[in-house]
Amino acid sequence: MKPPLVTDAQRAQLLANGRARAKGQALDPLPVVRLFTLDAHATWLLAALDPEDGDTAYGLCDIGIGLPALGTVRLSELASILGPAGRPIARDLYFVAQRTLSEYTRLARLNGSVID
Repeated sequence: MKPPLVTDAQRAQLLANGRARAKGQALDPLPVVRLFTLDAHATWLLAALDPEDGDTAYGLCDIGIGLPALGTVRLSELASILGPAGRPIARDLYFVAQRTLSEYTRLARLNGSVID
């Protein structure tokens, strides 16, 4: 069985950040989870989850073409994606954010990709 893209604890933190974001609170959180393709160069650093639908995540999205950007993505869509070799998107089990989302974004734009 494939492990979930986010753990219950990560989902709780993503939702808390999403509620704060929905209220218009200014926040620059640490990314909560890093997802990536096992057989390509795509990476997602997710920091918030829409509390209304529980599926739309916000964070730094890098689909591996050198144009990382802040945006939204649906976890359900990510769970259905297979890479070029048929491998699913995975959660980085060892990811611990070292920077805020804005700092990861700034560095990714400078380097053309997300740097862990």
